[in-house]
Amino acid sequence: MNATVKTNAFKSGNSVAVRLPKAFGIKAGEPLDVLNKGQKIEIRRSVDPEYAQQQLAEMVRELREIGPIDGDPQDGRIEFPDRPGLY
Repeated sequence: MNATVKTNAFKSGNSVAVRLPKAFGIKAGEPLDVLNKGQKIEIRRSVDPEYAQQQLAEMVRELREIGPIDGDPQDGRIEFPDRPGLY
C-alpha cells in the first residue's frame, strides 16, 4: 500500500498513539523504529541484522544452485538455464 492515510493521534495511558491500517501489514508487537525529522515523523520496521543476514545467505545459496549463465555476456546472446517451475 503506497497511499497516504489520514488518522488522528489519541491518548493511550501516558503516551500518544496512532492506529495503523491493517493493510500496512504490521502485526501487534512487531518492533518498529520511530524517527522524528522536524515536521515529519517516520515509522519503519526495525531491521533484525541476524534475519537480514539469513535472508542474504539464502539468496546466495539459491543463486549458486542456479549456476553461472551460459554464453558470453559481452556478445549480447545469453542463454539462461532451464529452471523447472519458473514458467
